[in-house]
Amino acid sequence: MASLIGVEHLVTLGVTAIAIALLVTAARLRPGRWTLAAGRTLALVILVNECGWWVWLAAHHLWSASYALPLQLCDVVAFVSAAALWSRRPLLVELTYFWGLAGTANGLISPDLQDHFPGYVFLQYFIAHGAIVAAALFLVIGLRISPRPGSVRRVLVLTLALAALDAGANLVTGGNYMYLRQKPEVPNLLDFMGPWPWYVVSAAGLAVVIFFCLDLPFAWRRELKSRNAPSC
Repeated sequence: MASLIGVEHLVTLGVTAIAIALLVTAARLRPGRWTLAAGRTLALVILVNECGWWVWLAAHHLWSASYALPLQLCDVVAFVSAAALWSRRPLLVELTYFWGLAGTANGLISPDLQDHFPGYVFLQYFIAHGAIVAAALFLVIGLRISPRPGSVRRVLVLTLALAALDAGANLVTGGNYMYLRQKPEVPNLLDFMGPWPWYVVSAAGLAVVIFFCLDLPFAWRRELKSRNAPSC
């Protein structure tokens, strides 16, 4: 697929960024009961948008187990983020934060898309990716649900488990879930990481670095709290 670049892409990113900034700022500065309704509304948007994609594929006779199973990271985090918005459970929030910002956000920057506004595929794609990023920032920055100690380790273990599941699915279906068999056709960071299988190893290493960077502000704050805590 051709990469979506130019004014159309930049305007979409700008509108998405403004909407996310308004939601997160409002939640942080004006917390209250409205945030529960807002979070659950966003969860429903994510779920309806995700399920609508499969209905569209089936209606157009395009569904295939090689690419349409809910095994891509963005598909998995869609359901995880919806559950996190609804329940606010710490582990679900952590997965939404790390997977959403380390993985899904990249889909906004380098979309694997050939449709254009106001096509359904265009809208579905950017709603899916933008809503997940919005969920991650709303929960962690807006609602102040910070990652806990050991969050990076937990997310890494679950990421490796998902990669193993996707590798098995790729063998069975001939698919390319999590891009474990080949790189996306659009320009992206994997282009700088060498051929297969080395780009998979490099991407895994980069994911570890990004996870630690995302956790760094919270780790620093946890360290300050531990230093200032009164001793017995």
